[in-house]
Amino acid sequence: MNEEERIPSGIAADAERLERSGWTVDSASAAAKSAALEALGALPAPEPVASVSYMSHGRLLLIGPPEARDSMFATALSFRRELDVHVLCPERGPPLDTHSVLVWGGKLQSLTGYLGNFTVKWNGVTSESQPATSATGPVTLARSGDTPVVQFDAMQKCYTGHFDLVLDFSLPAQFRMHQPPQGYFAVGRDVDKLQSACAELSGMVGEFEKPRFFSYKEKLCAHSRAHQQGCNRCIDVCSTAAISAAGDFVAVDAHLCMGCGACATVCPSGAMSFQYPRVSDRGAQIKALLASYRVAGGGNACLLLHNGTDGRDLLAASARDGRGIPGYVIPVPVWHIASTGIDLLLGAVSYGATHVALLSTGSEAPEYAAALLEQMGHAQTILNALGYQGKHFSLLEARTAPQIEAALGDISAAMTPAVATFNLSGDKRTTLEFCLEHLAGHAPAPQQEIALARGAPYGRIDVDAAKCTLCMACAGACPEGALRDSPDAPRLKFIERHCVQCGLCENTCPEHAITLTPRLLLAPQWKQEVVVAEAEPFFCISCGKALGTRQMVDAMLARLSSHPMFSGADKLRLLQMCADCRVVDMMNGKEEFSMLNGKQP
Repeated sequence: MNEEERIPSGIAADAERLERSGWTVDSASAAAKSAALEALGALPAPEPVASVSYMSHGRLLLIGPPEARDSMFATALSFRRELDVHVLCPERGPPLDTHSVLVWGGKLQSLTGYLGNFTVKWNGVTSESQPATSATGPVTLARSGDTPVVQFDAMQKCYTGHFDLVLDFSLPAQFRMHQPPQGYFAVGRDVDKLQSACAELSGMVGEFEKPRFFSYKEKLCAHSRAHQQGCNRCIDVCSTAAISAAGDFVAVDAHLCMGCGACATVCPSGAMSFQYPRVSDRGAQIKALLASYRVAGGGNACLLLHNGTDGRDLLAASARDGRGIPGYVIPVPVWHIASTGIDLLLGAVSYGATHVALLSTGSEAPEYAAALLEQMGHAQTILNALGYQGKHFSLLEARTAPQIEAALGDISAAMTPAVATFNLSGDKRTTLEFCLEHLAGHAPAPQQEIALARGAPYGRIDVDAAKCTLCMACAGACPEGALRDSPDAPRLKFIERHCVQCGLCENTCPEHAITLTPRLLLAPQWKQEVVVAEAEPFFCISCGKALGTRQMVDAMLARLSSHPMFSGADKLRLLQMCADCRVVDMMNGKEEFSMLNGKQP
């Protein structure tokens, strides 16, 4: 039996055959790539990640407008023997000739949740099969076993239903995010979508699990402090509405998260990290893959990161029906290309990749393309400034095999440094430091400073000395410890290495004295404390104790001098004393004592 005959038939056999041939019709030119892919497959699996569980008992709700009523009822009847079916329609119409479907009339108010845990609120009249109630508290109108499914609150005049699955005939759909929750199907008037949804619904009863795709470290998060907004990037890029503001931090609903990893990609501090796989595991894979490729005689390696679903299908179509991908292009399947941030991009170049391409097949949310292009832009700026010539990164948009072949044909090898030996870390900032130090150490054109575009994860702050009163509100707001007070003198110190350009200091400053300047500093001062603002100290006019800065006290006196409570030099002098001396002076002077208590002497 030859090797071809030992390969099992079907889709798995097709994928294995394409893998062995290097995803090209010219397998002879892809020997090094095939060796690299074989080495990648031989690596041990990453440590498992935590899982997220769903429990569905088969409680299905169909919602839609009056004109979809007939289609909704017909669909509901088709599931009556398999699921616990409910229908919500603004116009209930005549009762169904069935005792297995509950029909509710009313206007939908809200729909939230996910598979096994949808909460629906509506107002209207009761079910045909249930009488109205005069009770003042919530009354259960429908149950599934011992579990209340629908309740009516007479005080609120509102119904609340708890369902496991939702089939939505509305136009537009109730959930309009790019990727709606699992267990929710928006079909509108599309017959094909309805048939596809019905095929899935029957199997969505029981317990299900998925990976917990992310890890979140609050202490690193730069979202907000003291009601001042800082970084909002993860919330803005999330296509499932899984991330929301939660005071100084953010909250992530793991059940809504679908694992795109874009939140980790745009997070400047590393508070949000992708776990499927972890950056350290992905780095180990890329490092081993490129090493095997070089040993096998390959050169000018281009990594092609693609989704393991539609991206892989497109590559397979190209290999079967077209030329396939060139021999120097190494496909790397990922859960989602949106999880590729600047740390992985620069890490791959440090390991010897002359180009990193991400394949977009059109299924990705539009926010992802903007985020990925921004990350590539920052990384490309750094590489070109250091003298590494050429284009190192591409986002390839392709829908057909000829399109992907044409896009790959335009890629040329860019300059790379000597191959790095370090491993990528699970901490984003640490990984970036390794990469930047390696790239700078081998740079054809060493630089001390590189200007970056707005949104970059590095930069300095500029403080207007004429405005700054050294109140230290900025130091108190900085979540990364980049801004620090000085215990022995009125000085504001800054460590640029820690700054993530979140803007909290700028937004917190009451004097509007701070501006952000994105850049990458490669000089030793990057890791050192530098004084960005200092002032002459002001001492208590009574005992000589340090009270603050002269600029701060002068500003306070200027603002309060016109206030009736502080009219006159003898009253303003109280503001120039420390707390202890103010009490002594208050006890020695009846007028001042009465004035501070809100009374006239």
